Amino acid sequence: MTNSKFSCRLLVATFLIAIGALTTPARAQNAASSVFSTDQVRAELMAHAPDGAGPGKTVWLGLQLAHQAGWHSYWKNSGDSGLPTKLEWTLPAGVLAGDIAWPLPQRFTLGNLVNYGYGGTMLLPVPLTITPDFKPALLNSEIELKLKASWLVCREVCIPEDGEFALRLPLRGSTALNGAAFDASLKSQPTPLRGDSQVEVDGNSLKLSVAGLPSALQGKTLELFPELSGVIETSAPWTQNWQGALWTAQVPLSSMRSQSPTLMPLVLTANDNGQFQGFVTQAKVVGSWPPVVAIQSLSPAPVKANADPGASPVGSALPLSLWVALAGALIGGLILNLMPCVFPVLAIKVMSFSRHADDRRGHRISGLAYSAGVVLSFVALGALLLGLRSAGEQLGWGFQLQSPAVVAALAVLFTVMGLNLAGVFHFGQFLPSRVLLLESKNPAANAFLSGVLAVAVASPCTAPFMGASLGLALGLPALQALLIFATLGVGMALPFLAASLIPSAARLLPRPGAWMETFRHAMAFPMFATVVWLVWVLGQQSGIDGAGALLALLLALSLVLWAFTLAGRGRIIAATLSLASFGLLAGAIGPFVVKPVNASSAPTAGERWQAWAPGRVEQFLATGSPVFVDFTAAWCVTCQYNKKTTLTDAGVLADFDAKKVVLLSADWTRRDPAIGAALAQLGRNGVPVYVIYQNGHAPVLLSEILTVNEVRSALARL
Repeated sequence: MTNSKFSCRLLVATFLIAIGALTTPARAQNAASSVFSTDQVRAELMAHAPDGAGPGKTVWLGLQLAHQAGWHSYWKNSGDSGLPTKLEWTLPAGVLAGDIAWPLPQRFTLGNLVNYGYGGTMLLPVPLTITPDFKPALLNSEIELKLKASWLVCREVCIPEDGEFALRLPLRGSTALNGAAFDASLKSQPTPLRGDSQVEVDGNSLKLSVAGLPSALQGKTLELFPELSGVIETSAPWTQNWQGALWTAQVPLSSMRSQSPTLMPLVLTANDNGQFQGFVTQAKVVGSWPPVVAIQSLSPAPVKANADPGASPVGSALPLSLWVALAGALIGGLILNLMPCVFPVLAIKVMSFSRHADDRRGHRISGLAYSAGVVLSFVALGALLLGLRSAGEQLGWGFQLQSPAVVAALAVLFTVMGLNLAGVFHFGQFLPSRVLLLESKNPAANAFLSGVLAVAVASPCTAPFMGASLGLALGLPALQALLIFATLGVGMALPFLAASLIPSAARLLPRPGAWMETFRHAMAFPMFATVVWLVWVLGQQSGIDGAGALLALLLALSLVLWAFTLAGRGRIIAATLSLASFGLLAGAIGPFVVKPVNASSAPTAGERWQAWAPGRVEQFLATGSPVFVDFTAAWCVTCQYNKKTTLTDAGVLADFDAKKVVLLSADWTRRDPAIGAALAQLGRNGVPVYVIYQNGHAPVLLSEILTVNEVRSALARL
């Protein structure tokens, strides 16, 4: 029907507009100021510009973190766990921010874990360059500086925090109140060494030789802080010696080494009669690196041993070939058609095929247009994902549903589609006849947009064979990565493309008739079921108030659509009142839809499943306990299926208890950079992901769709 066709185009446009919310962080941000406080940290944006902030002046900015007793944040290399503090600046044109001048770190030990970071009060200074291109609006105006910072603060538990900051610096006035803090931080910078340093790869250990250290340090014990993470076994014992003025050390390589550098920056610190001092050197690496250890996997995607001595991080060094990844993407795309989140759109597509069962040419055009919509939508989503990740966002497959605004927009879309299918209204009641006539002449556009919509609702799903392929895609060059996304689209579109091009397949479809109107009305119920799921997802993100607000808005929207179907004067009155009510309601309760729920990452006593947090896996491994991590999200249908079936099976739970496995749940319903980084280390970029950790062994990845036998077999090997 023409109205049904036009609904697809209009509602897909609504979804695409909602995608604009993706680049907005999911969590609510504070109004920008120079100070941000939590129960663990007081963060303040500071400036030091004693001679003003004009071109050519020396200007320093810095984020000061004052930790509560027992809490700490992390250095550029966090050690066995943790994440370094991240600063993102918004500056006027012609003003450039340099890198963080990291002060000397400290060692923090928890059980067998060693981390590098800072306690107490410390300042992360950043040099600011004001180029001649900077053009102030007025001669005596100010420079507005904005910062978005994120950090991980830990004690027994770890809490990711972030804040937004803003400062205004006068161009001509002096800003020097924080001079003492900047002086202290800059004095804590490591001093570059002039002597040559070398790192020799010797089997499973590194032999370090550092020259140029002050003679007063000879014979003293030094602390070693490599700037590159994932190279050495941070918590393992190591030895050091002095050979005259040359300091030497032998440190073990990490069993899960993720880098093979040719140059290693090293920071050495010493306590010389109560004076803490540090030095930095760039050590040249000689010798051949041993192969990077590949992550074991029990997923269907085949894995081969990786023996590339120049391999880089684990997430980008998976041993899958591009051809195997493409095959996995094609099979995964085919399986997506069987996922429940895609059923509503596919049912409408089948109905469209049946309506024109005798039109072979129309079938071919529709199939090709639908396939183009699916493939191009996958490529567009892939390009957006790659672009946001390159900008520093830790995102993965299904990332759009981490935004409550997008979830709400999809709920609106499916509500309107359901009401249209149920016959409550037709778009012909709102649109001029010439628009509908134009719509009927462009069936290819309808098919194309139905492909876009199919991808929109399929994106929360991760089918078997998809996980490894998508994980590999993020470590490939952009064109190869987009080829994997395009292949996913080809796999998903293939069944309908075959039905449109092969006459014998088309003849299997039912013939048009009165049953189609009944089928059309029945298809409203899968749409409403999808709305129920989306409201539940929003409830996980914005709480019961957010879910209730969305339901009230959907009810008011339904009233508006119904009012426009009335005849005579009643239509004008009812439509006016319903629109006014909807507007007032949206203004009053709309903000609750996107308001975040504050969730603690601390485990609750007595619960079988505990909340995942950075460093928690290592904490439990240090006690000798194996760990099972469920990377999940409320919007992930596959996750919920596995959770209600395999992960609640009595035999599986008994095996978990018998092996004393600690169960952690990493909830990615809302955007969380720490979880994104953990997934990247496993070579994955979407959920579900299930992984078993055990001391002395590589992590074991399980399939996306879990079975009881698979989990129990994996546990039997512990």
